[in-house]
Amino acid sequence: MLKQVTPLMLIAAVAACSSPLDRRQVNDNDAYVNTATSPELVIPAGLHKPSYNQEYNIPAIGPKADPLLVGKRLDVRPPLQVLPMAEGTHVEEGSDNIKIVVESIDNKVDLKQEIFSTLKGFMAKQGIGSRSENYEQGSIETDWIESQEVIESNMWSADKVYLLRQRYRFNVEVRPHGRTGNVTIDLVEHEEHYNGVEQDILLSGEDKRRYTVDMLNSAVSYMSIKREKAIKAARLQQSLGIEVSLVEPQAGEGEQAGQAYWLAAAPYKQVWDRLRIVLPEMGFEIADMDSNKGLYFLSFNDNSGFWSSLWGDDKLPLKEGNYRILLEDGDASEQTKIVLRDAQDEPLSNEVVAGVYQALANLMKEDRNQR
Repeated sequence: MLKQVTPLMLIAAVAACSSPLDRRQVNDNDAYVNTATSPELVIPAGLHKPSYNQEYNIPAIGPKADPLLVGKRLDVRPPLQVLPMAEGTHVEEGSDNIKIVVESIDNKVDLKQEIFSTLKGFMAKQGIGSRSENYEQGSIETDWIESQEVIESNMWSADKVYLLRQRYRFNVEVRPHGRTGNVTIDLVEHEEHYNGVEQDILLSGEDKRRYTVDMLNSAVSYMSIKREKAIKAARLQQSLGIEVSLVEPQAGEGEQAGQAYWLAAAPYKQVWDRLRIVLPEMGFEIADMDSNKGLYFLSFNDNSGFWSSLWGDDKLPLKEGNYRILLEDGDASEQTKIVLRDAQDEPLSNEVVAGVYQALANLMKEDRNQR
């Protein structure tokens, strides 16, 4: 059957008829390999030897260099570089392989699960099947990945196609503390076929490196997109206002009421970060803080001018001095308890806590722009 192609396409096909092997070699001839070194200029007796410019001298090769890598044997392709484009990643190069170190960007997310989900999402997006998966051992092995390229197009018969088939294994390791992990990749199987005939290809270490770096960069690029979306979502969440309610325990018969406190409808970290902004706006100076214990050490200075401009004639019912704010997880999920105490860690009266409440609640519920 005669295939219909335009003359322009036919010329382009013939001009671009080159195999993957050809592309790693010089395009022009390699006659320089057989060129003898020119002798130095002979200076007749009685004349001074001129001074030669050494700027363009080719330095001697190192002891580990292969002197046979010249001409067609020399791979002229530029080396591929690992690109840790995702947030919280960097490269560690070892003697055996290349590691992409991945750091956690959200303490609420299991890092190993995040990496596994990212790699599986990348494979699904690329249409790559999974041969095997072991979460405990931290490995995902791909099925065959095939790519075809027409090397020689023929009007009267089938095209001659170069087929590349490969399988990879991703290795995931996360340290016991769960904040840092790494991803490595191995080329498990490699086949090349030309016109239906398998080629006898012996890959060099540099060849394997090029293939694995290319695949690893693609996976990290996908992780970059997923992490960027997660960061934007977290920033949006942080910018939203937080509703705060006043909780005043009621005393039973013959009992004293417990201390009043504020209950924020947000998780601990979000409330902690918002208080760092809100407290100075209320007139508190943050002298010290301990996020592990949920403690803010505060100093209060009455600024009636500031409060009168915001809340009319109202001002906080607090004496100037030192105070503490303690954060605790609430009884329900996504809730945080906020307790106001004096410098000796003694509870304040419920009337004082209720008096401060409205100013705190108004500032906490405001939406904030996050940079």
